[in-house]
Amino acid sequence: MLAAGGMAPSTRDLNAVKLREAMLRLQETFDVQGVAIGSVENRKLPGPGGALAVRIYTPAGVSAQQQSPALVYFHGGAGVFCSIDTHEGLCRVLANASGCRVFSVDYRLAPEHPFPAAIEDAYFATQWLSTHASEVRIDPARIAIGGDSFGGTLAAVVCQRAKETAGPALALQVLVCPVTDLSGRSASWTAYGTGHFLERATLDWAIEKYAPRMDLANPRISPLRALDFSGLPPAHIHTAEFDPFRDEGSAYAEALALAGVPVRYTCHAGMIHHFYCMAGAISNAQPAIADAGAAIAEALALR
Repeated sequence: MLAAGGMAPSTRDLNAVKLREAMLRLQETFDVQGVAIGSVENRKLPGPGGALAVRIYTPAGVSAQQQSPALVYFHGGAGVFCSIDTHEGLCRVLANASGCRVFSVDYRLAPEHPFPAAIEDAYFATQWLSTHASEVRIDPARIAIGGDSFGGTLAAVVCQRAKETAGPALALQVLVCPVTDLSGRSASWTAYGTGHFLERATLDWAIEKYAPRMDLANPRISPLRALDFSGLPPAHIHTAEFDPFRDEGSAYAEALALAGVPVRYTCHAGMIHHFYCMAGAISNAQPAIADAGAAIAEALALR
């Protein structure tokens, strides 16, 4: 999976600890570093499984006491690896570009905490931030939710659950290279599942750790399998040309649009999965992230 730089453990000895270490080395080597923003704050929420870490990025130009829109963000990593540390550069760029306070949620990971722990943490964090909007200086009418890869899964599931339970009112969902259907194998999965950063063997291993012996067609695992997409928040969906999950991201955008949900869909030409966290090495990545952030700012300004 992490063939770039020879950072990947072989499929013969895959384990969560090695993959987490590899992803952190990848971030330190290939991501943008030291992007100046207004401030960074670490705090703990009383989550369903214990203390839940959240890192708050206040954009440049927004004072400590100034109210702003918000982006609740879930990092990727197949539910097994990555963390708020591996997505530090991405969240800093998104904060500045969107004008949002970005709340990066350090949800529980498998195999220590398999399904549905990550979903429980994601939904709890979204609810908590909505009900404590004044405390964290955000506008409750302008809360977006987003994530990349598996984090996109979490964001999509939280939106569906919020609709079903009359939960937090969300103004926008931002899904970056989302994993929306683990129960099928798309054409892009076949075409780009080897030699394009993500490897099928690693993904299959991670899926088994995250949802052991589960029905992968469960909409809480594969949100594309939901029966009804109407009434969900407007969506910005980003895919990458050489991503195994490109087709299912496109299919999710289409399902939302057919249900009457406003959708802005972008497929980033020449990009691979996880390009957004390698913006220090991929020249077109940082402008793409900045453009995505600007689109968020534009959408939330209309609220």
